[in-house]
Amino acid sequence: MKSWSRILLWLCLAGVLAFLYAPLLPPLILAVRDPTTGSITFQNFGAIHSDPTLVGALTNSILLAAIIGVTAPLLGLAAAQAVRSFGVPRLIVTVILLPLFIPGVSMGVSTSLFFSLTGIDPSILTMATVQTLWALPFAFLIILTVMSGFDMVYLEAAYTCGATRAQAFWDVELPQIAPGISGAAIFSVILSFNETVRTAVVQGGNNTIQTFIWSRYQQVGLTPNMYALMSIIIAVTLLLILVLVALGRQQDPET
Repeated sequence: MKSWSRILLWLCLAGVLAFLYAPLLPPLILAVRDPTTGSITFQNFGAIHSDPTLVGALTNSILLAAIIGVTAPLLGLAAAQAVRSFGVPRLIVTVILLPLFIPGVSMGVSTSLFFSLTGIDPSILTMATVQTLWALPFAFLIILTVMSGFDMVYLEAAYTCGATRAQAFWDVELPQIAPGISGAAIFSVILSFNETVRTAVVQGGNNTIQTFIWSRYQQVGLTPNMYALMSIIIAVTLLLILVLVALGRQQDPET
């Protein structure tokens, strides 16, 4: 009876996973399909560079992902340190997590209006700002969770040995929480590369790959080279998620 229950449980899990991930299959199939003959081909991947607008959008996405992958974890680390050091942890947590509860369109429009009133033209900077606001809460939560497992007795021992606060953090705490910071950076890169709504409002004449794909889909539909690029994005995202899982296991080897 127990074996049948286990089989039923696995079948239910497989059904849920199939329901969740089946929508990822059409782009993968269309990416290797010749639109004329219907045969399998990999020329669509080679044709990605033939669209200069698409290449420009991809370049912007990579640049933004690199910026957010650095700024969001650094700000998240500073905020997590503030939670531990200052006497108002709930206030700090509330302020950092606030962007999670503001609708994406409202956040984008408000940020765009602020830039307009201050005379700041749409650019990579404005796009990076709104994406940092979106990624920061997640980076903060990841780092704060890792820091909660750090034993403060190590810092006390470092202080006793004459280390300054900066030295104790750099030599003692940072190596132990580094996997969490790396995980926050990877998660921030994923969020940046896949963000659409907030970025579209503040991008002006610029494009990221996601806003370009969305606008092209709305206007004229997608081309085979765009399906190929979407397939690459899906594959890279899944790979980064596997890296996140590996970092989690490194942080907690007992699991």
